[in-house]
Amino acid sequence: MKKILIGAGALVLVVAIGAGLYFKREIERASFAATLFSGAEQYENFANIANMFPVATMSASRTPFQFEEGEKIQLPESFEYNGKSVQTADFLAETDTGALLVIENGKVRYEDYWLSGGRDVQWMSMSVAKSFISASVGIAVEEGLIRTIEEPVTDYVPSLAGSAYDGVRIKDILQMSSGARWNEDYSDPDSDINRFGQILALGGSLDAFAATLEREREPGTYNHYNSTDTQVLGMLLTAATGRTVTDYMEEKLWHPLGMEANGYWIIDDQNMEMVFGGLNATARDYAKLGELYRLGGNWNGTQIVSADWVKSSVTPDAPHLLPETKIAAGDPFPVGYGYQWWVPASTEGEYAAIGVYNQFIFVNPTRGTVMVKLSANSDYATSLDESAYREMETIEFFRAVTAALD
Repeated sequence: MKKILIGAGALVLVVAIGAGLYFKREIERASFAATLFSGAEQYENFANIANMFPVATMSASRTPFQFEEGEKIQLPESFEYNGKSVQTADFLAETDTGALLVIENGKVRYEDYWLSGGRDVQWMSMSVAKSFISASVGIAVEEGLIRTIEEPVTDYVPSLAGSAYDGVRIKDILQMSSGARWNEDYSDPDSDINRFGQILALGGSLDAFAATLEREREPGTYNHYNSTDTQVLGMLLTAATGRTVTDYMEEKLWHPLGMEANGYWIIDDQNMEMVFGGLNATARDYAKLGELYRLGGNWNGTQIVSADWVKSSVTPDAPHLLPETKIAAGDPFPVGYGYQWWVPASTEGEYAAIGVYNQFIFVNPTRGTVMVKLSANSDYATSLDESAYREMETIEFFRAVTAALD
C-alpha cells in the first residue's frame, strides 16, 4: 500500500509539474497584467515579452540599414524643468531607463543601455506602436486600399455597426476624436483601459471589446485619448488589405526600413495584433520610424509614406487638437495631437510617439534629431500627479540634449 501511495504521489507531482509548465506562459502573463501600474519593477518583463505572450513576428530585413556613427557627445549633467534643476543621471535612473539613443542627421551621437536593455533587445513599445499603425494606414491610403479617411470606418468594418464607431470618420479615429466613452485611468482597476488589458491576462478578443464601446460625444469635436481607437485602426487595416497587420507592415514598412531585428506583435486568442501597444522592437529600429518621418517619408530615395501623410500626421488641424487649447484649459498634459502622433507646443516643429512607462520616439526636424528613450518607470501612473508620469519632463530633457549637440 505504501508503494502504491508513493507511486500515486509521484504521479500527482509529475502531473502538477507538467501542468505548471503548460500554464507557465498563462501564469506569467496574468502576473504581468496584474502588476502593471502597481509600482512593481517591470524592466525584465519589458525586455522579455516574446517569451511571455503569444506573438506574431515581423522578420528582420535581409538588407539591414545601419545608422552611421557620428561624433559622440556627453549628456548634459542637468536640465531645467518647472523652474528647477534636474540631475540627468537621477532622471534616467528614476525612470528606469533601459535605452537612450540620440541621432542627428542620420548619425548616432549617443547610445547607451541599462538594466535589461541592450542594442539587440526588443523592448515593449506601449503606445509608441500607435504611430507605426498610423504610418501603415497612410500607406494603405496611398495604395488605394483605403479610399479616403473621410469615409466612415464602418464602411470597411461593418462589425462595428451599432457601437460608438458606427458612422465615425477614419480621420476622427486617427485623431483620437472618435467620441467614444472611455476611461484611460491606469490607476483605476475598473477603468476601460484596465478592462481592456485583462484580455492580456485572461484571453479573449480585442476586436470584440472594441464593439462594446458606446458614444459619449459628437465625433470630431473633442480629443480624448482612447487606446481602442487605435485597435479600430488595426481592424480597418486588416479589412482593407485582406492581410494581418503583421504581414502588411512587414512588407510595407519593416523590410523597406531595413529593420535589424525581428519585431514582435502581441496577439490575442483570435491572432489579432494588440496594435494599441503590443509592438516589441529594438531602440535602433524604433528610431527608423522617427527618421523616416523626419525625412518626409522618403527612405534612401524611396517614398515609403507619402510626404502629405507625414505632414498631416504631425499637424493638429482643428482647435480641439491644438496644444494651445489644452494649455488654456489647464490640461496636465498640454500636448497637441495629429494622426496618432503627439505634437507639443514648439517653434521647431517637434513631435513624438509616446507610450506609458516613458517610451519615446522624439523628433525635432528643425535640428535634424531623432531620440529614442525606452523605459520601465515603475512609478508610472501610481498617482495622478505629474511626478508619476514625467512625460513633460522627458520632453524638456530631450530639448536639453538637443542643445548639447550644438
